[in-house]
Amino acid sequence: MEETNQYLKQERSQPWREELRNSLKAKDRTSRERIKMPEQDPYVRNTNHSEVNNGLTADQAIHEASRCLDCVDPTCISGCPVNINIPKFIKYIEKKDFAGAARTLKETNALPAVCGRVCPQEVQCEQKCFYALKLKKEPVAIGHLERFAADSERESGKMYIPEPAKSNGIKVAVIGSGPAGLTVAGDMARLGYDVTIFEALHEPGGVLKYGIPEFRLPNTIVDIEIENLKKTGVKIFTNFIVGVTATIEQMKQQGYKAFFIGSGAGLPNFMNIPGENLAGIFSSNEYLTRINLMHASHSDYDTPVISGKHVAVIGGGNTAMDSVRTAKRLGADRAMIIYRRSMEEMPARIEEIKHAQEEGIEFMCLNNPVAYLGDDRGRVKTIRVQRMELGEPDSSGRRRPVAVEGSEYDIDADTVIVAVGVSPNPIIPAAIPDLETTKWKTIVVNPETMQTSRPEFFAGGDIVRGGATVILAMGDGRKAAAGMHQYLQNQ
Repeated sequence: MEETNQYLKQERSQPWREELRNSLKAKDRTSRERIKMPEQDPYVRNTNHSEVNNGLTADQAIHEASRCLDCVDPTCISGCPVNINIPKFIKYIEKKDFAGAARTLKETNALPAVCGRVCPQEVQCEQKCFYALKLKKEPVAIGHLERFAADSERESGKMYIPEPAKSNGIKVAVIGSGPAGLTVAGDMARLGYDVTIFEALHEPGGVLKYGIPEFRLPNTIVDIEIENLKKTGVKIFTNFIVGVTATIEQMKQQGYKAFFIGSGAGLPNFMNIPGENLAGIFSSNEYLTRINLMHASHSDYDTPVISGKHVAVIGGGNTAMDSVRTAKRLGADRAMIIYRRSMEEMPARIEEIKHAQEEGIEFMCLNNPVAYLGDDRGRVKTIRVQRMELGEPDSSGRRRPVAVEGSEYDIDADTVIVAVGVSPNPIIPAAIPDLETTKWKTIVVNPETMQTSRPEFFAGGDIVRGGATVILAMGDGRKAAAGMHQYLQNQ
Protein backbone atom coordinates (compact mmCIF):
# COMPACT_ATOMS: atom_id res chain seq x y z
CA MET A 1 0.00 0.00 0.00
CA GLU A 2 2.83 2.41 0.87
CA GLU A 3 4.47 1.69 -2.49
CA THR A 4 1.20 2.51 -4.28
CA ASN A 5 0.74 5.76 -2.34
CA GLN A 6 4.29 6.84 -3.18
CA TYR A 7 3.67 6.02 -6.83
CA LEU A 8 0.50 8.14 -6.87
CA LYS A 9 2.35 11.11 -5.35
CA GLN A 10 5.02 10.90 -8.06
CA GLU A 11 2.46 10.67 -10.85
CA ARG A 12 0.66 13.86 -9.82
CA SER A 13 3.68 15.97 -10.83
CA GLN A 14 4.80 14.16 -13.98
CA PRO A 15 5.35 16.34 -17.10
CA TRP A 16 3.27 14.03 -19.30
CA ARG A 17 0.17 15.49 -17.70
CA GLU A 18 0.66 18.90 -19.36
CA GLU A 19 1.81 17.35 -22.63
CA LEU A 20 -1.29 15.17 -23.00
CA ARG A 21 -3.89 17.45 -21.46
CA ASN A 22 -6.43 19.03 -23.81
CA SER A 23 -9.04 21.74 -23.51
CA LEU A 24 -12.15 19.59 -23.19
CA LYS A 25 -14.15 20.74 -20.18
CA ALA A 26 -15.01 18.42 -17.29
CA LYS A 27 -18.71 19.03 -17.92
CA ASP A 28 -18.33 17.80 -21.49
CA ARG A 29 -16.44 14.73 -20.34
CA THR A 30 -18.93 13.70 -17.68
CA SER A 31 -21.89 14.17 -20.02
CA ARG A 32 -20.63 11.43 -22.33
CA GLU A 33 -22.07 7.94 -22.03
CA ARG A 34 -19.84 4.92 -21.57
CA ILE A 35 -19.25 3.01 -24.80
CA LYS A 36 -20.68 -0.51 -24.92
CA MET A 37 -18.38 -3.27 -26.11
CA PRO A 38 -19.52 -4.63 -29.51
CA GLU A 39 -20.29 -8.36 -29.28
CA GLN A 40 -21.18 -11.31 -31.47
CA ASP A 41 -24.87 -12.19 -31.53
CA PRO A 42 -25.49 -14.66 -28.65
CA TYR A 43 -27.07 -17.35 -30.83
CA VAL A 44 -24.26 -17.13 -33.36
CA ARG A 45 -21.40 -17.10 -30.87
CA ASN A 46 -22.74 -20.05 -28.85
CA THR A 47 -22.01 -22.23 -31.88
CA ASN A 48 -18.43 -21.05 -32.50
CA HIS A 49 -15.19 -20.49 -30.59
CA SER A 50 -14.45 -16.97 -31.85
CA GLU A 51 -14.16 -14.12 -29.38
CA VAL A 52 -17.43 -12.92 -27.91
CA ASN A 53 -16.22 -9.32 -27.59
CA ASN A 54 -15.22 -7.71 -30.88
CA GLY A 55 -13.16 -4.85 -29.44
CA LEU A 56 -13.64 -1.09 -29.72
CA THR A 57 -13.10 0.83 -32.95
CA ALA A 58 -10.64 3.72 -32.89
CA ASP A 59 -13.49 6.25 -32.75
CA GLN A 60 -15.15 4.40 -29.89
CA ALA A 61 -11.86 4.20 -27.96
CA ILE A 62 -11.16 7.92 -28.43
CA HIS A 63 -14.69 8.75 -27.29
CA GLU A 64 -14.33 6.56 -24.19
CA ALA A 65 -10.87 7.94 -23.41
CA SER A 66 -12.27 11.47 -23.54
CA ARG A 67 -14.45 10.63 -20.52
CA CYS A 68 -11.35 10.33 -18.31
CA LEU A 69 -11.08 13.35 -16.01
CA ASP A 70 -7.33 12.87 -15.38
CA CYS A 71 -7.94 13.21 -11.65
CA VAL A 72 -5.38 14.94 -9.46
CA ASP A 73 -5.61 11.88 -7.19
CA PRO A 74 -5.90 8.96 -9.67
CA THR A 75 -7.52 6.42 -7.35
CA CYS A 76 -7.96 4.05 -10.30
CA ILE A 77 -4.23 3.23 -10.11
CA SER A 78 -4.62 2.09 -6.50
CA GLY A 79 -7.12 -0.51 -7.73
CA CYS A 80 -4.62 -2.06 -10.17
CA PRO A 81 -2.45 -4.89 -8.76
CA VAL A 82 0.37 -4.04 -11.21
CA ASN A 83 0.11 -0.23 -10.86
CA ILE A 84 -0.58 0.64 -14.51
CA ASN A 85 -0.44 4.39 -15.06
CA ILE A 86 -4.09 4.43 -16.12
CA PRO A 87 -4.67 8.16 -16.77
CA LYS A 88 -1.48 8.37 -18.83
CA PHE A 89 -2.28 5.50 -21.20
CA ILE A 90 -5.85 6.71 -21.58
CA LYS A 91 -4.70 10.24 -22.44
CA TYR A 92 -2.45 8.80 -25.15
CA ILE A 93 -5.53 7.14 -26.66
CA GLU A 94 -7.47 10.41 -26.49
CA LYS A 95 -4.59 12.09 -28.37
CA LYS A 96 -4.73 9.25 -30.97
CA ASP A 97 -1.21 8.12 -30.02
CA PHE A 98 -2.10 4.45 -29.66
CA ALA A 99 1.54 3.33 -29.69
CA GLY A 100 2.24 5.64 -26.76
CA ALA A 101 -0.66 4.06 -24.87
CA ALA A 102 0.77 0.58 -25.47
CA ARG A 103 4.24 1.64 -24.33
CA THR A 104 2.77 3.06 -21.14
CA LEU A 105 0.95 -0.19 -20.41
CA LYS A 106 4.15 -2.17 -20.91
CA GLU A 107 5.99 -0.10 -18.31
CA THR A 108 4.31 -2.22 -15.63
CA ASN A 109 2.23 -4.87 -17.42
CA ALA A 110 3.86 -7.68 -19.41
CA LEU A 111 0.51 -8.96 -20.73
CA PRO A 112 -1.77 -6.02 -21.61
CA ALA A 113 -3.72 -7.82 -24.36
CA VAL A 114 -4.47 -10.62 -21.89
CA CYS A 115 -5.45 -8.34 -19.01
CA GLY A 116 -7.67 -6.25 -21.25
CA ARG A 117 -9.70 -9.39 -21.88
CA VAL A 118 -9.85 -11.39 -18.66
CA CYS A 119 -9.16 -9.06 -15.71
CA PRO A 120 -12.11 -8.23 -13.44
CA GLN A 121 -11.68 -4.48 -13.90
CA GLU A 122 -15.17 -3.91 -12.56
CA VAL A 123 -14.02 -4.79 -9.03
CA GLN A 124 -10.51 -3.34 -9.32
CA CYS A 125 -9.47 -0.20 -11.21
CA GLU A 126 -12.95 0.69 -12.49
CA GLN A 127 -14.43 0.35 -9.03
CA LYS A 128 -11.93 3.01 -7.87
CA CYS A 129 -12.69 5.35 -10.81
CA PHE A 130 -13.91 8.84 -9.84
CA TYR A 131 -17.11 8.26 -11.80
CA ALA A 132 -17.99 5.23 -9.67
CA LEU A 133 -16.75 6.63 -6.35
CA LYS A 134 -18.09 10.17 -6.51
CA LEU A 135 -20.41 10.69 -9.47
CA LYS A 136 -22.24 7.35 -9.09
CA LYS A 137 -22.02 6.87 -12.86
CA GLU A 138 -20.58 4.12 -14.99
CA PRO A 139 -16.77 4.26 -14.70
CA VAL A 140 -14.41 4.80 -17.59
CA ALA A 141 -14.10 1.50 -19.48
CA ILE A 142 -10.46 1.01 -18.49
CA GLY A 143 -10.38 -2.68 -19.44
CA HIS A 144 -11.83 -2.08 -22.90
CA LEU A 145 -9.27 0.69 -23.49
CA GLU A 146 -6.40 -1.52 -22.34
CA ARG A 147 -7.46 -4.18 -24.81
CA PHE A 148 -7.80 -1.57 -27.56
CA ALA A 149 -4.30 -0.17 -27.02
CA ALA A 150 -2.69 -3.63 -26.99
CA ASP A 151 -4.64 -4.83 -30.03
CA SER A 152 -3.94 -1.64 -31.95
CA GLU A 153 -0.22 -2.06 -31.40
CA ARG A 154 -0.29 -5.71 -32.45
CA GLU A 155 -2.32 -4.99 -35.59
CA SER A 156 0.08 -2.18 -36.56
CA GLY A 157 2.91 -4.72 -36.85
CA LYS A 158 5.18 -2.49 -34.73
CA MET A 159 5.43 -4.09 -31.32
CA TYR A 160 7.34 -2.23 -28.62
CA ILE A 161 9.82 -4.53 -26.85
CA PRO A 162 11.25 -3.03 -23.63
CA GLU A 163 15.04 -2.82 -23.76
CA PRO A 164 16.63 -5.05 -21.10
CA ALA A 165 19.51 -3.84 -18.96
CA LYS A 166 23.03 -5.06 -19.66
CA SER A 167 23.37 -8.73 -18.74
CA ASN A 168 24.69 -9.41 -15.25
CA GLY A 169 25.17 -13.13 -15.95
CA ILE A 170 23.10 -14.25 -12.94
CA LYS A 171 20.84 -17.21 -13.72
CA VAL A 172 17.32 -17.41 -12.28
CA ALA A 173 14.74 -20.13 -12.81
CA VAL A 174 10.99 -19.59 -13.11
CA ILE A 175 8.89 -22.69 -12.45
CA GLY A 176 5.62 -22.43 -14.36
CA SER A 177 4.68 -20.23 -17.33
CA GLY A 178 1.35 -18.89 -16.12
CA PRO A 179 0.69 -15.18 -15.55
CA ALA A 180 2.80 -14.98 -12.38
CA GLY A 181 5.77 -16.76 -13.96
CA LEU A 182 5.63 -14.74 -17.18
CA THR A 183 5.54 -11.51 -15.19
CA VAL A 184 8.54 -12.44 -13.03
CA ALA A 185 10.46 -13.52 -16.12
CA GLY A 186 9.77 -10.25 -17.92
CA ASP A 187 10.74 -8.05 -14.99
CA MET A 188 13.91 -10.02 -14.22
CA ALA A 189 14.98 -10.00 -17.88
CA ARG A 190 14.60 -6.22 -17.96
CA LEU A 191 16.92 -6.02 -14.96
CA GLY A 192 19.61 -7.94 -16.85
CA TYR A 193 19.20 -11.45 -15.42
CA ASP A 194 19.58 -14.68 -17.38
CA VAL A 195 16.03 -16.03 -17.07
CA THR A 196 14.74 -19.50 -17.93
CA ILE A 197 11.13 -20.64 -17.55
CA PHE A 198 10.46 -24.34 -16.94
CA GLU A 199 6.98 -25.49 -17.98
CA ALA A 200 5.56 -28.97 -17.29
CA LEU A 201 3.09 -28.95 -20.20
CA HIS A 202 3.90 -29.06 -23.91
CA GLU A 203 3.01 -25.39 -24.50
CA PRO A 204 3.78 -22.33 -22.37
CA GLY A 205 1.05 -20.10 -20.99
CA GLY A 206 -0.22 -22.03 -17.98
CA VAL A 207 -3.82 -21.27 -17.05
CA LEU A 208 -3.97 -18.70 -19.87
CA LYS A 209 -3.75 -21.62 -22.31
CA TYR A 210 -5.38 -24.57 -20.57
CA GLY A 211 -7.96 -22.83 -18.41
CA ILE A 212 -9.46 -19.97 -20.43
CA PRO A 213 -11.49 -20.72 -23.58
CA GLU A 214 -10.61 -19.09 -26.88
CA PHE A 215 -13.94 -17.27 -27.00
CA ARG A 216 -12.62 -15.25 -24.06
CA LEU A 217 -8.87 -15.31 -24.73
CA PRO A 218 -7.57 -16.56 -28.10
CA ASN A 219 -4.42 -18.67 -27.92
CA THR A 220 -2.82 -16.47 -30.60
CA ILE A 221 -2.97 -13.50 -28.19
CA VAL A 222 -1.14 -15.48 -25.52
CA ASP A 223 1.41 -16.78 -28.04
CA ILE A 224 2.26 -13.27 -29.23
CA GLU A 225 2.75 -12.02 -25.68
CA ILE A 226 5.07 -14.96 -24.98
CA GLU A 227 7.04 -14.35 -28.19
CA ASN A 228 7.56 -10.73 -27.14
CA LEU A 229 8.88 -11.99 -23.81
CA LYS A 230 11.36 -14.26 -25.61
CA LYS A 231 12.65 -11.24 -27.53
CA THR A 232 13.84 -9.78 -24.23
CA GLY A 233 16.05 -12.86 -23.77
CA VAL A 234 13.79 -15.13 -21.71
CA LYS A 235 14.24 -18.85 -22.50
CA ILE A 236 11.41 -21.38 -22.12
CA PHE A 237 11.74 -25.16 -21.71
CA THR A 238 8.50 -27.16 -22.01
CA ASN A 239 7.80 -30.77 -20.96
CA PHE A 240 10.02 -30.11 -17.95
CA ILE A 241 8.79 -31.05 -14.48
CA VAL A 242 11.00 -29.53 -11.82
CA GLY A 243 11.65 -32.17 -9.19
CA VAL A 244 11.20 -34.98 -11.73
CA THR A 245 12.97 -34.03 -14.97
CA ALA A 246 15.69 -32.46 -12.82
CA THR A 247 16.00 -31.94 -9.10
CA ILE A 248 16.47 -28.55 -7.48
CA GLU A 249 20.02 -29.55 -6.52
CA GLN A 250 20.82 -30.44 -10.11
CA MET A 251 19.49 -27.06 -11.22
CA LYS A 252 21.61 -25.31 -8.62
CA GLN A 253 24.62 -27.17 -9.97
CA GLN A 254 23.76 -25.71 -13.37
CA GLY A 255 24.20 -22.24 -11.88
CA TYR A 256 20.69 -21.09 -10.94
CA LYS A 257 20.94 -18.70 -7.99
CA ALA A 258 17.25 -18.02 -7.30
CA PHE A 259 13.92 -19.63 -8.12
CA PHE A 260 10.36 -18.42 -8.55
CA ILE A 261 7.60 -20.98 -7.95
CA GLY A 262 4.51 -20.24 -10.02
CA SER A 263 3.22 -23.76 -10.57
CA GLY A 264 -0.40 -22.84 -9.92
CA ALA A 265 -3.31 -24.72 -8.42
CA GLY A 266 -3.94 -27.49 -10.89
CA LEU A 267 -5.19 -30.14 -8.49
CA PRO A 268 -9.00 -30.28 -8.87
CA ASN A 269 -11.36 -30.53 -5.91
CA PHE A 270 -14.29 -32.93 -5.90
CA MET A 271 -17.31 -33.19 -3.62
CA ASN A 272 -16.79 -36.82 -2.54
CA ILE A 273 -20.40 -37.84 -3.13
CA PRO A 274 -21.66 -41.23 -4.37
CA GLY A 275 -21.15 -41.96 -8.07
CA GLU A 276 -18.45 -39.35 -8.64
CA ASN A 277 -16.25 -41.92 -10.42
CA LEU A 278 -18.80 -42.68 -13.15
CA ALA A 279 -17.76 -42.17 -16.77
CA GLY A 280 -18.80 -38.79 -18.13
CA ILE A 281 -17.87 -36.88 -14.95
CA PHE A 282 -14.92 -34.51 -15.40
CA SER A 283 -13.10 -31.97 -13.32
CA SER A 284 -13.26 -28.57 -14.97
CA ASN A 285 -9.44 -28.68 -15.24
CA GLU A 286 -9.49 -31.84 -17.33
CA TYR A 287 -12.43 -30.77 -19.47
CA LEU A 288 -11.03 -27.33 -20.30
CA THR A 289 -7.47 -28.61 -20.80
CA ARG A 290 -8.61 -31.19 -23.33
CA ILE A 291 -10.48 -28.53 -25.28
CA ASN A 292 -8.37 -25.39 -24.85
CA LEU A 293 -4.83 -26.77 -24.88
CA MET A 294 -5.28 -30.12 -26.64
CA HIS A 295 -7.83 -28.85 -29.19
CA ALA A 296 -10.47 -31.53 -28.62
CA SER A 297 -13.07 -29.27 -30.26
CA HIS A 298 -11.19 -29.32 -33.59
CA SER A 299 -11.72 -32.17 -36.02
CA ASP A 300 -8.03 -32.09 -37.00
CA TYR A 301 -7.08 -33.39 -33.53
CA ASP A 302 -7.84 -36.79 -32.05
CA THR A 303 -7.96 -35.66 -28.40
CA PRO A 304 -10.89 -37.56 -26.81
CA VAL A 305 -13.58 -35.66 -24.97
CA ILE A 306 -17.09 -36.68 -23.98
CA SER A 307 -19.59 -33.91 -24.63
CA GLY A 308 -23.17 -34.95 -24.04
CA LYS A 309 -26.53 -33.44 -24.89
CA HIS A 310 -27.48 -32.77 -21.25
CA VAL A 311 -24.47 -31.16 -19.55
CA ALA A 312 -24.43 -30.01 -15.93
CA VAL A 313 -21.65 -27.88 -14.49
CA ILE A 314 -21.36 -27.78 -10.71
CA GLY A 315 -20.19 -24.41 -9.35
CA GLY A 316 -20.65 -20.68 -9.81
CA GLY A 317 -17.22 -19.22 -10.52
CA ASN A 318 -15.55 -18.09 -13.74
CA THR A 319 -14.29 -21.62 -14.42
CA ALA A 320 -17.83 -22.95 -14.17
CA MET A 321 -18.98 -20.30 -16.67
CA ASP A 322 -16.13 -21.19 -19.02
CA SER A 323 -17.02 -24.88 -18.80
CA VAL A 324 -20.77 -24.54 -19.35
CA ARG A 325 -20.37 -22.08 -22.22
CA THR A 326 -17.84 -24.44 -23.82
CA ALA A 327 -20.28 -27.34 -23.48
CA LYS A 328 -22.94 -25.28 -25.27
CA ARG A 329 -20.52 -24.64 -28.12
CA LEU A 330 -19.80 -28.36 -28.36
CA GLY A 331 -23.46 -29.07 -29.06
CA ALA A 332 -25.23 -29.51 -25.72
CA ASP A 333 -29.01 -29.20 -26.06
CA ARG A 334 -29.27 -28.38 -22.38
CA ALA A 335 -26.31 -26.77 -20.60
CA MET A 336 -26.89 -26.09 -16.90
CA ILE A 337 -25.18 -24.39 -13.99
CA ILE A 338 -26.02 -26.08 -10.68
CA TYR A 339 -25.05 -23.78 -7.83
CA ARG A 340 -25.83 -24.12 -4.14
CA ARG A 341 -26.27 -20.40 -3.48
CA SER A 342 -28.32 -17.72 -5.26
CA MET A 343 -27.29 -15.60 -8.26
CA GLU A 344 -26.40 -12.72 -5.92
CA GLU A 345 -23.71 -14.82 -4.20
CA MET A 346 -22.24 -16.18 -7.43
CA PRO A 347 -18.50 -15.33 -7.59
CA ALA A 348 -18.19 -15.30 -11.40
CA ARG A 349 -17.70 -11.99 -13.19
CA ILE A 350 -20.93 -10.14 -13.98
CA GLU A 351 -19.97 -10.09 -17.66
CA GLU A 352 -19.48 -13.87 -17.74
CA ILE A 353 -22.87 -14.50 -16.12
CA LYS A 354 -24.52 -12.07 -18.54
CA HIS A 355 -22.91 -13.72 -21.55
CA ALA A 356 -23.90 -17.19 -20.32
CA GLN A 357 -27.53 -16.13 -19.84
CA GLU A 358 -27.63 -14.59 -23.31
CA GLU A 359 -26.26 -17.80 -24.82
CA GLY A 360 -29.05 -19.94 -23.43
CA ILE A 361 -27.35 -21.37 -20.34
CA GLU A 362 -29.81 -22.57 -17.68
CA PHE A 363 -29.10 -21.49 -14.09
CA MET A 364 -30.31 -23.84 -11.37
CA CYS A 365 -29.41 -21.88 -8.24
CA LEU A 366 -30.06 -23.02 -4.66
CA ASN A 367 -29.48 -26.63 -5.71
CA ASN A 368 -26.68 -28.97 -4.70
CA PRO A 369 -25.73 -32.46 -6.02
CA VAL A 370 -25.88 -35.24 -3.45
CA ALA A 371 -25.29 -38.26 -5.73
CA TYR A 372 -24.74 -39.36 -9.33
CA LEU A 373 -26.53 -42.35 -10.80
CA GLY A 374 -25.24 -44.33 -13.76
CA ASP A 375 -26.52 -46.59 -16.52
CA ASP A 376 -25.63 -50.27 -17.02
CA ARG A 377 -22.41 -49.26 -18.80
CA GLY A 378 -21.15 -47.20 -15.87
CA ARG A 379 -21.85 -43.83 -17.44
CA VAL A 380 -23.60 -41.03 -15.59
CA LYS A 381 -27.24 -40.56 -16.55
CA THR A 382 -28.83 -38.79 -13.56
CA ILE A 383 -27.88 -36.22 -10.93
CA ARG A 384 -29.72 -36.32 -7.64
CA VAL A 385 -29.89 -32.79 -6.28
CA GLN A 386 -31.16 -31.27 -3.07
CA ARG A 387 -32.77 -27.86 -2.79
CA MET A 388 -31.03 -25.31 -0.58
CA GLU A 389 -31.94 -22.15 1.26
CA LEU A 390 -29.70 -19.36 2.50
CA GLY A 391 -28.81 -18.96 6.15
CA GLU A 392 -26.46 -16.55 7.91
CA PRO A 393 -23.29 -15.23 6.21
CA ASP A 394 -20.20 -17.45 6.48
CA SER A 395 -16.49 -16.49 6.58
CA SER A 396 -16.61 -15.47 2.90
CA GLY A 397 -19.32 -12.91 3.63
CA ARG A 398 -21.85 -14.82 1.55
CA ARG A 399 -24.95 -16.35 3.08
CA ARG A 400 -24.38 -19.98 3.98
CA PRO A 401 -26.41 -22.56 2.02
CA VAL A 402 -28.54 -24.86 4.17
CA ALA A 403 -30.09 -28.09 2.85
CA VAL A 404 -33.88 -28.35 2.72
CA GLU A 405 -34.74 -31.74 4.19
CA GLY A 406 -36.70 -34.09 1.93
CA SER A 407 -36.28 -31.89 -1.17
CA GLU A 408 -34.20 -34.25 -3.33
CA TYR A 409 -35.11 -34.75 -6.97
CA ASP A 410 -33.39 -36.09 -10.13
CA ILE A 411 -32.08 -34.35 -13.26
CA ASP A 412 -31.07 -36.10 -16.49
CA ALA A 413 -27.41 -35.52 -17.35
CA ASP A 414 -25.01 -37.47 -19.53
CA THR A 415 -22.01 -35.21 -18.82
CA VAL A 416 -21.07 -33.54 -15.52
CA ILE A 417 -18.26 -31.04 -15.04
CA VAL A 418 -17.21 -30.35 -11.45
CA ALA A 419 -15.95 -26.79 -10.94
CA VAL A 420 -15.89 -26.42 -7.15
CA GLY A 421 -12.35 -25.14 -6.74
CA VAL A 422 -8.76 -26.30 -6.99
CA SER A 423 -5.84 -27.03 -4.70
CA PRO A 424 -2.16 -26.17 -5.18
CA ASN A 425 0.04 -28.31 -7.38
CA PRO A 426 1.80 -30.60 -4.84
CA ILE A 427 4.83 -31.60 -6.94
CA ILE A 428 7.04 -28.56 -6.42
CA PRO A 429 6.56 -28.08 -2.66
CA ALA A 430 7.27 -31.80 -2.19
CA ALA A 431 10.55 -31.41 -4.10
CA ILE A 432 11.88 -28.61 -1.85
CA PRO A 433 12.83 -29.63 1.71
CA ASP A 434 11.98 -27.25 4.56
CA LEU A 435 9.62 -25.17 2.42
CA GLU A 436 6.89 -23.86 4.75
CA THR A 437 3.32 -24.47 3.60
CA THR A 438 -0.12 -23.89 5.08
CA LYS A 439 -2.69 -26.51 6.02
CA TRP A 440 -4.19 -25.94 2.54
CA LYS A 441 -0.76 -26.78 1.03
CA THR A 442 -0.23 -23.27 -0.27
CA ILE A 443 3.27 -21.84 0.09
CA VAL A 444 3.90 -19.35 2.90
CA VAL A 445 5.54 -16.12 1.68
CA ASN A 446 6.45 -12.67 2.91
CA PRO A 447 3.56 -10.68 1.36
CA GLU A 448 5.83 -7.74 0.50
CA THR A 449 8.66 -9.65 -1.20
CA MET A 450 7.02 -13.03 -1.94
CA GLN A 451 10.08 -14.71 -0.41
CA THR A 452 9.52 -18.16 1.11
CA SER A 453 11.04 -19.86 4.15
CA ARG A 454 13.90 -20.87 1.86
CA PRO A 455 15.57 -17.51 1.03
CA GLU A 456 16.50 -18.40 -2.56
CA PHE A 457 12.89 -19.36 -3.36
CA PHE A 458 10.08 -16.94 -4.13
CA ALA A 459 6.49 -17.83 -5.00
CA GLY A 460 3.27 -16.25 -6.22
CA GLY A 461 -0.04 -16.78 -7.95
CA ASP A 462 -2.32 -19.70 -7.19
CA ILE A 463 0.39 -21.76 -5.48
CA VAL A 464 0.29 -19.04 -2.79
CA ARG A 465 -3.31 -17.81 -3.06
CA GLY A 466 -4.96 -21.16 -3.74
CA GLY A 467 -6.99 -19.82 -6.68
CA ALA A 468 -7.26 -16.20 -7.83
CA THR A 469 -7.34 -13.95 -10.87
CA VAL A 470 -4.76 -13.47 -13.61
CA ILE A 471 -4.02 -9.90 -12.56
CA LEU A 472 -3.50 -10.81 -8.89
CA ALA A 473 -1.01 -13.47 -9.99
CA MET A 474 0.76 -10.84 -12.08
CA GLY A 475 0.84 -8.50 -9.11
CA ASP A 476 2.52 -11.26 -7.12
CA GLY A 477 5.00 -11.68 -9.97
CA ARG A 478 5.97 -8.02 -9.90
CA LYS A 479 6.51 -8.11 -6.13
CA ALA A 480 8.51 -11.33 -6.42
CA ALA A 481 10.78 -9.90 -9.11
CA ALA A 482 11.54 -6.86 -6.95
CA GLY A 483 12.14 -9.10 -3.93
CA MET A 484 14.33 -11.50 -5.88
CA HIS A 485 16.39 -8.65 -7.34
CA GLN A 486 17.01 -7.21 -3.88
CA TYR A 487 17.95 -10.65 -2.52
CA LEU A 488 20.42 -11.34 -5.34
CA GLN A 489 22.01 -7.90 -5.13
CA ASN A 490 22.49 -8.38 -1.39
CA GLN A 491 24.18 -11.71 -2.06
